[in-house]
This record gives sequence, C-alpha cells and structure tokens, in this order.
Amino acid sequence: MEICLLSDTHGFLDPRVFEICEDCDEIWHAGDFGTMEVIEQLLGFKPLRGVHGNIDDPEIRASMPQDLRFSMEGVNVWMTHIAGSPGRYSARVRQSLKLNPPQVLICGHSHIVGVENDRQYGLKFINPGAAGHEGHHQMRTLIKAEFVSGEIKNLRLVELGPRGRRSV
Repeated sequence: MEICLLSDTHGFLDPRVFEICEDCDEIWHAGDFGTMEVIEQLLGFKPLRGVHGNIDDPEIRASMPQDLRFSMEGVNVWMTHIAGSPGRYSARVRQSLKLNPPQVLICGHSHIVGVENDRQYGLKFINPGAAGHEGHHQMRTLIKAEFVSGEIKNLRLVELGPRGRRSV
C-alpha cells in the first residue's frame, strides 16, 4: 500500500497533491484540516483516514476522531494530531505509549518534519510537517510511504514549495 501523509493544511490543499499522490492508495491526514472543503476534496480523490487537530471546528471534530488506531498491511498504526516527539511526548500520548505502543506513530501540530526510530517505545515516529501556508514552517511538505508485509518502508519527503507562496 502506498500512502500519502499530510498534516496542517489549515484550509489550503495544494493542487499538486493530486498529481504527487496519484499513485497512492490512501491519504492520511494528521489533523488541522482547517476546512471541511479540504476533507471533501481529499475524500473525492482517494480513501481518507484522518484525525482532527486543535484548530479544527466542531463540524470537523464530529467527522474526524482525536485518535485513530488501525492496522495497515500488518503494521499497527496510531495517528493523533498533538503527540510531541520522541523523548518529549505529551503526557496523554506518553501514558498510552506505555500501555499499548504502536509500531508507527503519526502526528502533526509542530509543523516540523520528523522521522525517527524511537527505541524507548520500539516505534517509528513520523510527522509529515505542514502542507498549508499557516504557521512558522518555511517549506510545505508531505511524506509518501509504503506499507508492505508488516513493514513501513521507502519513506520519501516531498516539498510542495515555500510557505506563503500559493503555487498552482
């Protein structure tokens, strides 16, 4: 399964996502969609899994959970918007990791791209950065990944362009 990982679109979905992720089987969005329009555009394109973020309104919160746990090709995945990062997880996430760590933890919120093996909890931490224009990041990003036979592999960072410039 080829997956496109997005986060922090904040109401802006770069049209290039549709060509960049054409070969993907699903789109996963780690929160801060910003508008229902972003959700609708993604749902019209590919199957979508997502979680709501801290800026998302009640309508989005009603349609997307805070946490999403599932298995993809034999890989246990947990997606949540605010997780922190290895060694600095939020208290809520840290407690859950102690009880039931996933193989892959996907989050957003920080607008900082990160892929790291967390040895303490035996998981791969992934933050695809921010794909929208709002925030302090300099480059808008997404990550593509493959889930195959119990493994996540071939992670690729895709730069969508500088924040603030709406290239179409």
